[in-house]
Amino acid sequence: MSERYNPSEIDSHWRERWAAADIYKFHPDDPRPKHYALTMLPYPSGYLHPGHVWAMGPSDSRARWMRMQGYNVFFPMGFDAFGLPAENAAIRGGIHPKISTYNSISRIREQFKTIGMMVDWDHEVITCDPEYYRWNQWFFLQFYGKGLAYKKASFVNWDPVDQTVLANEQVINGRGDRSGAVIERRLMSQWHFAITRYAEELLNFEGLDWPERIMTMQRNWIGRSEGASVTFAVAEHADERIEVFTTRPDTLWGATFMVLAPEHALVETLTTPEQRAAVEAYKLAASQQSEIERTATDRPKTGVWTGGYAINPVNNARIPIWIADYVLVNYGTGAIMAVPAHDQRDFEFARQFGLPTPVVVQPTGDILD
Repeated sequence: MSERYNPSEIDSHWRERWAAADIYKFHPDDPRPKHYALTMLPYPSGYLHPGHVWAMGPSDSRARWMRMQGYNVFFPMGFDAFGLPAENAAIRGGIHPKISTYNSISRIREQFKTIGMMVDWDHEVITCDPEYYRWNQWFFLQFYGKGLAYKKASFVNWDPVDQTVLANEQVINGRGDRSGAVIERRLMSQWHFAITRYAEELLNFEGLDWPERIMTMQRNWIGRSEGASVTFAVAEHADERIEVFTTRPDTLWGATFMVLAPEHALVETLTTPEQRAAVEAYKLAASQQSEIERTATDRPKTGVWTGGYAINPVNNARIPIWIADYVLVNYGTGAIMAVPAHDQRDFEFARQFGLPTPVVVQPTGDILD
């Protein structure tokens, strides 16, 4: 036995032994209890780097541990080969995306083998293979047939240079991360899944051995709220109504203004001639920001008064209607009643623009400043 560890010599020897013995091969008919191990599928837009090993090493360790506990472990691997990462890699390399993608896959596969990942390569999947994505198409047709896939218009981040939709993470300071073009918030018809039909079921964790933080993430993602819908009449526009959802209808007496998303359908109607230029300029600026930027809690609140007023239904007070980018058209109704004394965002907005903040809900014994 050598006195020094020589990885290129020793590791290759054992990799060949393990490969010849098929120790990672999954046998469905094996009588031992089965364990399905799966880790994230890498993008084949480059090669493996230490970050991949940092993320996948624990998955590999657990799969090995389960095998040591007597389980028949199935640990497949695949490649998430569609989308912008593969497209960007092809553009950078100046070659066809199919060529660059499969070249990366070949290299990554060998890297996985070199580090000794416990993978059964007989069950590899590549998402850009027709044999794989035909099943994506099949699933979509099942959803469509059950009314779970539907089309509707919603706002997207549009890159006018690359002529493509971008994720929020790909919009940096209002510009596309690849083209550098100013991004537009554009209303486009697109496919949606009716996952909200299953919201209650997804909040039932009975029988699931999940960490508390994962269940919290699920609750936050679904964002279930209990409250009431409230309708505000619009002054000077007798036929128009603004609907909001509130978890605290008891604070209606403290609603001193309303805020609409800049993209709200009523903004055009409510804006007075005197405010038209300011509103249009603000709408343009908001359209060049991602939702992540717009909803960041550490940025100062901005907004523009439309010139219009709503009628508070509990006291008939005329309250001004503003637009602000922190309200999103695709969240709730795209409009909020602002109760600055009892909501932090509304308070910051009211303080920024000198709007009243009356307190209407006060615990006994507290002293008001």
